[in-house]
Amino acid sequence: MIHSVAILGASGYTGAELVRIIATHPSLRIAALSADRKAGMQMADVFPHLRHLDLPTLTTIDQIDFDEIELVFCALPHGLSQALVRDLPRSVKVVDLGADFRLRDPADYKKWYGLDHAAPELQPEAVYGLTEFYRDEIRGARLVAGTGCNAATVQFALRPLIEGALIDLDDIICDLKNGISGAGRSLKENMLFPERSTDVIGYSLGGKHRHLGEFDQEFSKIAGRKVEIMFTPNLVPINRGIHAACYVKGDPQAIHAALAARYADEPFIVVLPFGQAPGTGHVAGSNFCHIGVIGDRKPGRALVISTLDNLNKGSSGQAVQNANLMLGLPETEGLMLAPVFP
Repeated sequence: MIHSVAILGASGYTGAELVRIIATHPSLRIAALSADRKAGMQMADVFPHLRHLDLPTLTTIDQIDFDEIELVFCALPHGLSQALVRDLPRSVKVVDLGADFRLRDPADYKKWYGLDHAAPELQPEAVYGLTEFYRDEIRGARLVAGTGCNAATVQFALRPLIEGALIDLDDIICDLKNGISGAGRSLKENMLFPERSTDVIGYSLGGKHRHLGEFDQEFSKIAGRKVEIMFTPNLVPINRGIHAACYVKGDPQAIHAALAARYADEPFIVVLPFGQAPGTGHVAGSNFCHIGVIGDRKPGRALVISTLDNLNKGSSGQAVQNANLMLGLPETEGLMLAPVFP
């Protein structure tokens, strides 16, 4: 059976990545593509690398007949999905790649995003889209909220350790290196090539990064008490990829054993042999996450490194993984592409 899907916000990086993935998916068909500012254009004119595909013309959202759509991917800027999803037919399933439904408490959404939630009545039905930990809930969901890419990278490294009480919850430091595509496709002066090509710079520092809302929500839920990690994101001059270096206190061998056991049957999470470190180039263009554990020279300290592609496993690949579950398809369908290297 072929399922008709729509991609809203198809002119952004995550929209283009969705098209690239779905183009070879045996059970999904792209029936509609929206990009309000580029309505009337062909995807080949917006993204020449997709020229070989037979795709619908870009339209405005209000031109789409949602009665013909089974599932919608919302790849829209923050704040735009809430009212839109509220007005969709209840028969349409939704995977939101933005932040509009990630935080269960609308007050937390306002705290971190500065906006009043436009559809708080929908929030209770939204399932957090970290597939490997919410798989059963996602299967029966109508609305799935994709995680932040930074939030996913760190959670893959730390969730099993918090669940197993293997690390000191009051001393967790996470240092992230993020590819430039994580900042989106809109024009920004500080993202111009001369300003970023030879520079590494931190941003949203001092506990201000919005993904901290997800860490607070998820880690505190697991631990049964308040957990607040120290988190430093940095932009580095690569196109895509996230490298999360998490410094924790705990037994390195026990930490590695716990991660290896937790992810042994997960198709997209690879735990490397003890002492090996993953790189962003080893997962680029794929739905894989690689995790490595390295012991420190001082006993009782460990470095846990998690890497993934922010546009794929951190966003669009995760979205398709969740859509597969929601539509009753094999979870890995259309997603087993090998990483692109070099």
